[in-house]
Amino acid sequence: MEMSQIDGRMEGWLYTIRHNRFGLQFSRKRYFVLQDNNLTSFKSVPSDQNEEPDRRASLDCCIRVTDNGRESFFNRKILFIFTLYNTSNHLDQLKLGASSPEEAAKWIRSLQDASQKKFPFPDCEFVSHAEKGLVKFNVSRRSRRKNSVDWTNYSSVNVETIAPDVIAPSPWKIFGCQNGLRLFKEAKDWDSRGRHWDDHPAIMAVGVIDGTSEDIFNTLMSLGPLRSEWDFCFYKGSVVEHLDGHTDIVNIQLYSDWLPWLMNRRDVLLRRYWRREEDGTYVILCHSVYHKKCPPTKGYVRACVKSGGYVVTPVNKGKQSLVKHMVAIDWRSWNLYMRPSSERSITIRVVERLAALREMFKAKQGHGFAEFVSGEFMQTKSSLSKINTMPFKKEAKRFDLDLVKVEEMEKPSSARNSLMDLNDASDEFFDVPEPNESYEFDSLIDNSPFSQGHSQLKLPSPSGIVKKLQDLANNKKGYMDLQEVGMDVNSTFIYGATLQQDPNLTMPCSWSIADPSTFLIRGDNYLNDHQKVKANGTMMQMVGADWISSDKREDDLGGRLGGLVQEFAAKGGPEFFFIVNMQVPGSAMISLALYYMLKTPLEEHPLLHSFVNGDDAYRNSRFKLIPHISKGSWIVKQSVGKKACLVGHALEVRYTRGKNYLELDIDVGSSTVARGVTNLVLGYLNNLVIEMAFLIQANTAEELPELLLGTCRLNYLDVSKSLKER
Repeated sequence: MEMSQIDGRMEGWLYTIRHNRFGLQFSRKRYFVLQDNNLTSFKSVPSDQNEEPDRRASLDCCIRVTDNGRESFFNRKILFIFTLYNTSNHLDQLKLGASSPEEAAKWIRSLQDASQKKFPFPDCEFVSHAEKGLVKFNVSRRSRRKNSVDWTNYSSVNVETIAPDVIAPSPWKIFGCQNGLRLFKEAKDWDSRGRHWDDHPAIMAVGVIDGTSEDIFNTLMSLGPLRSEWDFCFYKGSVVEHLDGHTDIVNIQLYSDWLPWLMNRRDVLLRRYWRREEDGTYVILCHSVYHKKCPPTKGYVRACVKSGGYVVTPVNKGKQSLVKHMVAIDWRSWNLYMRPSSERSITIRVVERLAALREMFKAKQGHGFAEFVSGEFMQTKSSLSKINTMPFKKEAKRFDLDLVKVEEMEKPSSARNSLMDLNDASDEFFDVPEPNESYEFDSLIDNSPFSQGHSQLKLPSPSGIVKKLQDLANNKKGYMDLQEVGMDVNSTFIYGATLQQDPNLTMPCSWSIADPSTFLIRGDNYLNDHQKVKANGTMMQMVGADWISSDKREDDLGGRLGGLVQEFAAKGGPEFFFIVNMQVPGSAMISLALYYMLKTPLEEHPLLHSFVNGDDAYRNSRFKLIPHISKGSWIVKQSVGKKACLVGHALEVRYTRGKNYLELDIDVGSSTVARGVTNLVLGYLNNLVIEMAFLIQANTAEELPELLLGTCRLNYLDVSKSLKER
């Protein structure tokens, strides 16, 4: 799929993703052009820049872009989905798909930048979202053109590794080198030389592969038959359930001929999660789960993957990739039959697959990897109807959305939101043919593995579709993490003091202050040298924390009577509070609220004063979080990372300005990527020490150097000990 990015103008083929009234998802191919903050679409490549588009929309600071991940479609397309939506009207949204994760990432970045532009489009009157919604344009129709233009390949983005914002020692100790791979083991804190071996140690292989990170990612995600070209452990694999675009449940059966003699065949059932970093790094993480649709198979022993996955980082200007493959697995063997050293040798053999992957890429020379993607689609356990309806699972609340669209179709175009206009509702049955779609669909079905052994492909009956939609609407969780925990009930507490403090850093389910020097921030000369320095203090003092579970969102904790903040407000003192309330969705809504207090007048801190009294767009562009897992397993550390992020650009944040406080209510469930990370972290929460730092980003010389608002250290949190809000 060709795209072009020249002089701030982004253009290329994308797919508009929509649902019909039965909840079935379909795509339509359109040519999109993004110029400044104006997004237009065409049914064919425009012959010149003055050609009138079919649809257009204007973007401003209230437009958000979310990454929905990877989806499979009925016509064997695998697309990488992202959604534009209006924060003032969530029904005003546009879902688009790109043919590769790299294209999707470039579009997401360009759309985010365009939405932050402050100037209006020159030929229209700019209207802010807060008053009248998106800028409205009359929809123009245009005849299809046969002319086309050969666009050059889009320029590559910066693929150099982004440095972390946390200073922390590595727990990995090298113990050997084999087949051109460096082999490491994860050492305990007290085992500085890495000589101690656990019964089921975490082992990592590291090597350089002559291939792009995108090609390697697609190859690793595939469960098709061609995986056997490099994965000598792999016999057969399938997707048991597609949870969202970044997470699925997969079952993999392993060959037995590489296992020790008399050892039974093994299989694994994994929750697989992936994401792409801004520098082009791909992270694939997995751990064992239980799923009611995939119980242990007769003749197989189900091994338990405690943690595992891949990190694929582009190097040498993207021509090569540094790949890390890590596994910690319990093979579930009899101790009398097999010694721990024998199990360890099997795990080492597993990570040595990386050498086979390297040799395959060297032989292929970077070509012919599209077949791996289609291979996975063909090998899923799900039926065609399930593949098409699965994305409807995460949008079960939008049954009536198509009815809204039908009503809007009858209105004049000026009465509709512009993102909805780009959905092209009036000609949804027109699609641009793909260049390689010269064959008939019937022959595709005849050659599909779905038809092997069958004379005809059976499509679902209407009653079957209705039943499937009902199941999806119920949104039942079909899997369970092996570390699932329950919740206790408690009803009497004071807001700001529900999580106990432990300055000694030893008590479980407690909080303390993290060392500021662990985190890197922008120094005085950052605008010239782009170097970050160690933080040497904080602006505010952490004075309390809440750890609450509830059946609903618990916003504005600072305004609750009897709480810590209101006690100070009643005294009329100068203290000002900054509250970060992170809300995690699940069977119950978990709220982790951190309370920071400023003892000096707010006016003495210009950057904080501007943030507290600024609008939401300004706040979203400045508030940063630096995460750090100081103690925990590899899979959690990789999922969280060590890089600062602008929270308001990644998640939805509600700001509440009180008399003596500002509260940030952060909806972690508003992002597919963040929701996947959080679900993984919750499974290991009892064994984690989490550190965080908060700050307001400094963008000018007058605002530098940065200063941390505050830090926190959360010791071995336990969901069962969260206090129940009634």
